[in-house]
Amino acid sequence: MYNSQKFKPTYILIALNVLFYVYTSVAGGNFLETSNNMILLYGQVNGLVIYYGWYWQLLTSMFIHANIAHLAGNMLFLLIFGLRGEELFSLPEFLLVYFLGGLTGNLLSLWLLPAYVPSVGASGAIFALFGAVAVYARRSVSQSIIGALVYAFFLFFISSGPGVNIFAHFGGLVAGLLIGYVLATKRKPSTAYKISYSYPHTLSSLRKG
Repeated sequence: MYNSQKFKPTYILIALNVLFYVYTSVAGGNFLETSNNMILLYGQVNGLVIYYGWYWQLLTSMFIHANIAHLAGNMLFLLIFGLRGEELFSLPEFLLVYFLGGLTGNLLSLWLLPAYVPSVGASGAIFALFGAVAVYARRSVSQSIIGALVYAFFLFFISSGPGVNIFAHFGGLVAGLLIGYVLATKRKPSTAYKISYSYPHTLSSLRKG
């Protein structure tokens, strides 16, 4: 009923990310790494967003990657969590998780990252998908979400490191967990009890006194 597999949003998003990388590679003149000019134009640079009004970077930064290894790693995890998300969510829900999660991570980065430290990649949106899938799978069958939360934050911590935008990861993860929880709670099946009464045939022979 909620399945969005027939629309294949995961493959479409992967294709968009790859095409955007090809475009920035051609425009920047380097296929292995994205040029600084492309990163400054399409990545998220808080100083440019705040002081110059380059608000498009809050969206385009989700589709630009630092190098081909960065792209490959993100697309692998998008494939894994995206295909699972397609089984659980409708197309609008899937896109809501992906883009709202990515935007939440970018807004948190806008608040906490230094003004001229660029941020690029789809990680925030992918973490949102992961969080939504993890908590939805548990909550929708009335199981405790503690295990899902532990697993989610474990993956968050092991993915942290030098050069990683932990704010985008964290913002996306929390947004995904919240959206997944709300969707699962909304669909939680309610048990309905139907009571029927049957009367013996002898009742038809009763007479009024």
